[in-house]
Amino acid sequence: MAKLDLMDYLSQRPYPGRGILLGLSHNDTWAQAVMAYFIMGRSENSRNRIFETTEDGIRTKAYDESKMTDPSLIIYHPVRMVGSTTIVTNGDQTDTVRDFLVAGKTFEESLRTREYEPDEPNFTPRISGLMDRSGNYRLSILKEGQDRLCQRQFFEYMPRYGTGHFISTYEGFGDPRPSFHGEPVEVAITAKSADELADQLWGSLNEDNKVSLFVRYIDLRNGFPETVIINKHGERTHSAPKASIWKEEN
Repeated sequence: MAKLDLMDYLSQRPYPGRGILLGLSHNDTWAQAVMAYFIMGRSENSRNRIFETTEDGIRTKAYDESKMTDPSLIIYHPVRMVGSTTIVTNGDQTDTVRDFLVAGKTFEESLRTREYEPDEPNFTPRISGLMDRSGNYRLSILKEGQDRLCQRQFFEYMPRYGTGHFISTYEGFGDPRPSFHGEPVEVAITAKSADELADQLWGSLNEDNKVSLFVRYIDLRNGFPETVIINKHGERTHSAPKASIWKEEN
């Protein structure tokens, strides 16, 4: 099956909500792990956010604290690292996954303790991803099933050059909003750098609804990262330190 063009896919969907992309860049010389996460918003509260860096990843933060009416479900750490493993999620389950990994347990075990978000009537899915230093990656979605039981789905992928998988919370607008369905979308990754992919993704997201974007490429030879953060409220930041972000795991 042919890989989809993610930018076309996103440009046709004005409100995918929050989205995760994991995969491997197409580079003729060496492999680079690719990870991206974006948030969108329709309410003033959701749009009043930025990404900022932390010691082990990023967190969401109110752009204007005086306008933050409800921090639940929208203030969290989307990206954290454990050793050389990167966790990317759309909620506070990032911390759950981290704690389980530190305790020697698995991605799947951690998410079996969580459910979809309690934001009736949408019951927004919790989407999560994990990538290790080999480039192998996993994705998960926890969403409302029949009788409001939590339906948990897990997907595991081996890396392939120029290929990634994308998952989002929603399929688009609606009341309630329709949850993402089916398997993560297999997409082509043509960008050679985090800067290039950030330009592509940011440009494909709906102008009215996009809020923040995080993109990171990690050189799988040595753990050197290139990171781009774009906030609609704020400046674009770019960093490419010549030092590994991988830490020895206990």
